Amino acid sequence: MRRLHGALCLSLGIGLLAIGLTENAISKKPAAPVADAGKAAELASAVQIEPEALAKMLQASKGEKPVVLHVGFKNFYDQAKIPGSDYAGPGSKLEGLDLLRKRVSSLQHKQLIVLYCGCCPWDKCPNAKPAYDELRAMGFTNVKVVHIADNFGANWVNPGLPVSKGE
Repeated sequence: MRRLHGALCLSLGIGLLAIGLTENAISKKPAAPVADAGKAAELASAVQIEPEALAKMLQASKGEKPVVLHVGFKNFYDQAKIPGSDYAGPGSKLEGLDLLRKRVSSLQHKQLIVLYCGCCPWDKCPNAKPAYDELRAMGFTNVKVVHIADNFGANWVNPGLPVSKGE
């Protein structure tokens, strides 16, 4: 009986390893999604800014410089980002919105904040709208979202707009 129990435990352990469920993966909770958060395409055109317009604003020697926040997934931010931008967590996750709230806690509510993601096509992006909605709910009145039609590579990197790569 003891052999059968040992063999069963070994088989179960191998099975868990085979599907990638190590002890660490089992104990970690997945990030909680934001329920019914909406997609970027639901944002009004008045709050959108095109990539080229943001790049010009960032390169201008005069005028207000926005706080630029990446509200997508960290792996994309780590690959390539808008120079001077900060990572603020994925807007589609509660943990991301917590990080966003912490990042903006010291800012004035009239500060220009520009959000961007670029993980996927605009009409499918799960991160930009929840982040925008959260900032508006916090009382921020000057929030824009970069309209990235396809993805960050196609609409920011490939046109030759300024990029910082890697960490």
